[in-house]
Amino acid sequence: MTQQATADRSDAAATEFAVLAECWRQPDERLAAALDAGLFDEVSAADASLADLRVEHSRLFVGPGDHPCPPYESVYRDRDPGQEFGQVLGAATDAVERWYREYGLAPDETWTDLPDHVAVELEFAGYLAATGEDDALERFVDEHPGAWLPEFLDRVEAATTEPFYRALARVTRDRIGRGGE
Repeated sequence: MTQQATADRSDAAATEFAVLAECWRQPDERLAAALDAGLFDEVSAADASLADLRVEHSRLFVGPGDHPCPPYESVYRDRDPGQEFGQVLGAATDAVERWYREYGLAPDETWTDLPDHVAVELEFAGYLAATGEDDALERFVDEHPGAWLPEFLDRVEAATTEPFYRALARVTRDRIGRGGE
């Protein structure tokens, strides 16, 4: 593969990860802009209003009360056998934060959620792709998003009432499955 082809592949992966990260955040006008980029034709919010997506996002990921799809690595990876969910801010959170620190990064100060949120992990994967850190990207995806997102995405597909989130889960699964490609 030529250097230009490798750079193009890295740029495409970085863009895909960045758009996916935006899609997993609380829906706002940035989501509409990300989708307008046309990167993922199969993920479209055309059939749902921004208000509908906000309601569904809250129901799936935020609460009140129990929600079916916590968007945090630690609740899937740091649990006792037989437990549906573990606690947030566990060992998996510490491990993912070590990755961020190794690259001199921290979640954006305006980000008020946890560092092992699906959006933050996908954003970091995009950073690794953009900087051409292909080996690190493969390792990170294997150790973190690839280790818990399949279960999370299964839960999203089963619990959502919005075609947007069902399609987003499928596209995210495909992107994670391709690693650094």
